[in-house]
Amino acid sequence: MAATRRLIQRVSTRISTAGARRRYGGFAESNSKAPSSSQRLMELESEFSAHNYHPVPVVFSRGNGSTIWDPEGKKYIDFLAAYSAVNQGHCHPKIIKALKEQVEKLTLSSRAFYNDKFPVFAQRLTNMFGYEMVLPMNTGAEGVETALKIARKWGHEKKHIPKDEAIIVSCCGCFHGRTLAVISMSCDNDATRGFGPLLPGNLKVDFGDADSLEKLFKEKGDKIAGFLFEPIQGEAGVVIPPEGYLKAVRELCTEHNVLMIADEVQSGLARSGKMLACDWEEIRPDMVILGKALGGGVIPVSAVLADKDVMLHIKPGQHGSTFGGNPLASAVAMASLDVIEEEKLVERSASLGEELRIQLNEIKKQFPNHIKEVRGRGLFNAVEFNSESLSPVSAYDICLSLKERGVLAKPTHNTIVRLTPPLSISSDELREGSKALRDVLEVDLPNLQKINAGKTPVSHLTECDRCGRNLYA
Repeated sequence: MAATRRLIQRVSTRISTAGARRRYGGFAESNSKAPSSSQRLMELESEFSAHNYHPVPVVFSRGNGSTIWDPEGKKYIDFLAAYSAVNQGHCHPKIIKALKEQVEKLTLSSRAFYNDKFPVFAQRLTNMFGYEMVLPMNTGAEGVETALKIARKWGHEKKHIPKDEAIIVSCCGCFHGRTLAVISMSCDNDATRGFGPLLPGNLKVDFGDADSLEKLFKEKGDKIAGFLFEPIQGEAGVVIPPEGYLKAVRELCTEHNVLMIADEVQSGLARSGKMLACDWEEIRPDMVILGKALGGGVIPVSAVLADKDVMLHIKPGQHGSTFGGNPLASAVAMASLDVIEEEKLVERSASLGEELRIQLNEIKKQFPNHIKEVRGRGLFNAVEFNSESLSPVSAYDICLSLKERGVLAKPTHNTIVRLTPPLSISSDELREGSKALRDVLEVDLPNLQKINAGKTPVSHLTECDRCGRNLYA
């Protein structure tokens, strides 16, 4: 009997292992030789990953500062910086050192217990930005969701908005992530179509229009808990509001007892040539949302800053995150803040941003029919093209040509290319990037227009499902 049981056990083990190999793609064999070529890696991603992105076809294999190498060893200059997540540059040695030291000690405690890094990080961050409290999360989208929950809770408890009637006002053209709450206030049809029903309690105003905001506050201010905005709209194409707009918003929010909520996930932490983009008008929001560069491009870290009279409306069990405030993220975030201060990245961004816009405006003078506008602050910049003269070529096509010339950038809204490199980039690399754009317009664009002749013309106008207007006109 014992021999029979051992035989059955051996057979069962073989069957189980064979089944596991079938279910998990032959893991024993597949791990023996990892694919390495760019083409093969892109094919694998296309086959096994959801198609929720349309990347520029280049594979990152190694990074240092503002330089990227693909698996074949080709070198590129990064002009996107992971949407500002690597403001400090790829694999900054001080941030990597902090990561390595902490990862060998403790990575996670959950908020069920204390750890010895988060309290220090919380004190550092609140002191640095002049707020009394912080609520830690991981991704920027989580930070936005957190701020919305805090605003609603404050609205019901402090402002005495009737149950389930709290309103959040946001701006047309905004981008705060792709969660269900956020797309419920989005003007991006791709983000909203097919995902209904969207969440109620959201109203919209035009970005930069303080008069419309004032009118809305007067009409519905008693039920408005918060006004959520980007000080500079990133995904919309680095849109800068009129001078004085942020101050007007601050005054209106104070007058109507509405929380002013600044999404600085992309625009903050030195990106715009100020520590926060709100600093351009020296205003203090009631809540600030940070992310991306807070993790130094190493680990997701986000945070919501507010004073106690706002933050303490959240009680235990009402909001949280297993990983929010973990010791590894806290250690990395403190090192990330150190780098921003020690390497004077605010000043670098301001100075290098001026250099870049001078170069881009020289290109605009050379190609006035193609370039509609150059705009930006610090190293937060965009080039908007004329859709008519560019047609049938798109901004994505421009980025493909830039890639071939060793510069990596990403389009938005068909006719806009963002140029937002790591703040560690050198002046020589900026000039190299500008030269690549000039060469694309001078050499590549005429050929691209011939190749794409007959295709549907590119339009930068998009009719919004929400309001029926053409945005980005």
